[in-house]
Amino acid sequence: MNKKKVIIIGGGPAGLSAALKLSQESNMEIIIYELEAEIGGLSRTLEYKDNKMDIGPHRFFSKSDLIVNSWTETLNFENNKDDNLLIKDRYTRIYFLNKFFKYPIKLSLETLLNLGLIRTIKIGFSYFKSLLFPIKPEMSLKDFFINRFGKELYLTFFKDYTEKVWGVPCSQIGPSWGAQRVKGLSINEIIIDTLKALPVHFKFMDNKVDAMLTKKFYYPKGGSGMMWTQMAKDFESNGGKIFTNKNVISIKGSEKSIEEIVVQDTTTGEVTTQQADYYISSMPVKDLLNSINEVPESVLDVANNLVYRDLIMLGMLFDKFKKEPIKDNWIYLQDRTIKAGRMEIYNNFSTEMLNDKNTVWLGLEYFCNKGDAMWEKSDEELLKIGRGELAQLDFFNESDYLDGTVFRIEKAYPSYFGSYDRFYEIREYVDKFENLFLIGRNGMHRYNNMDHSMLSGFAAADNILGNIPNKNNIWDINTDEEYHES
Repeated sequence: MNKKKVIIIGGGPAGLSAALKLSQESNMEIIIYELEAEIGGLSRTLEYKDNKMDIGPHRFFSKSDLIVNSWTETLNFENNKDDNLLIKDRYTRIYFLNKFFKYPIKLSLETLLNLGLIRTIKIGFSYFKSLLFPIKPEMSLKDFFINRFGKELYLTFFKDYTEKVWGVPCSQIGPSWGAQRVKGLSINEIIIDTLKALPVHFKFMDNKVDAMLTKKFYYPKGGSGMMWTQMAKDFESNGGKIFTNKNVISIKGSEKSIEEIVVQDTTTGEVTTQQADYYISSMPVKDLLNSINEVPESVLDVANNLVYRDLIMLGMLFDKFKKEPIKDNWIYLQDRTIKAGRMEIYNNFSTEMLNDKNTVWLGLEYFCNKGDAMWEKSDEELLKIGRGELAQLDFFNESDYLDGTVFRIEKAYPSYFGSYDRFYEIREYVDKFENLFLIGRNGMHRYNNMDHSMLSGFAAADNILGNIPNKNNIWDINTDEEYHES
């Protein structure tokens, strides 16, 4: 009998997870086609003059034993003397009102002093008002935040930063984004986490804690890409094949199955037609629908009106901090006068990320849309803005700047507005193809964490191995999970 063949579109965490599982548990022919020159997707590691930076970077944390075991086994954590998978203390703060706040917010004396007595009183009354008179039904992210934190705290901490990230008012974003990303965090969680830190420990609070409140995480010492590089090697050692710089430009579908795909090499322009028994896709669902022949106009309309948020990352090298070293992994920049949304300091993830360990290597993130004024600025202009804002924040002297680079990442974040409220039409359409499985953040147009993306890949592999055409187990991932990232 001929081998079954699986084509996987996209070599990020989701695609690689599906590929590795299939290669371990079957003798199928498995091929990955990746658009970029390297694998890893949105979790790949970028390099500049031997300095490394991750997109995010991603925190390796999961409550799934399956995922944690996959990470540790891939990097041989338990048996590797080089400690390829580091255990890091999470230290994250918010910079707002020219002060540092702990992240997530704690009801500490420090927080109250930073906010001031009058604002603190207003936040308290506002929260109790939201308890007594919640907004029903919740129609927007604004309603979601106010119901859980009160209007005053929403205006203080959530409104400006969220709108900086997404580029639209919170009133235009669906409440499902909040359910995806901050489901486990509320004033109640803040109070519980604060009480747990008191000298008198409350045992009844020792049940499961939201991921936003966890204190440690794994991190590959050479960056996130180290994980995916090793996973790709394991997959290829099992007989799998990976082809990079491959763009899927056309997909032929029949009534119940995908028949073939057309792949173009982005470097040579060569076009080939490929056929398989099963197809797994993590390519942006908008692009997927535009590649399939004879998609109903209404479904294509939904796909073409899905919205993504793009990202500019500045990699910036400094001789030293202006004052004492900053020990944060991430700093959220809430101030509306600062264009940057977040800063990460790679020294505090792993010194292996730096070419010269005596320097400071950081990432500065700007959320934007491809083609807007920020996106179109030259690299020199962007680096000048970054240096100026870091000086304004009083983190560095501009004179201590050594070097920098710019990375532009398209479709970094699938958005929960535009036509997202009609996404069920896309799901109904693609689910009719019994041999097509959508996985990953952009493949499902869902703001998945890295481990959720991997779980979707494993689930797709399970369905193929079990000859299960139903996709509900994949779509159910990250809908009723016990934790979500910030």
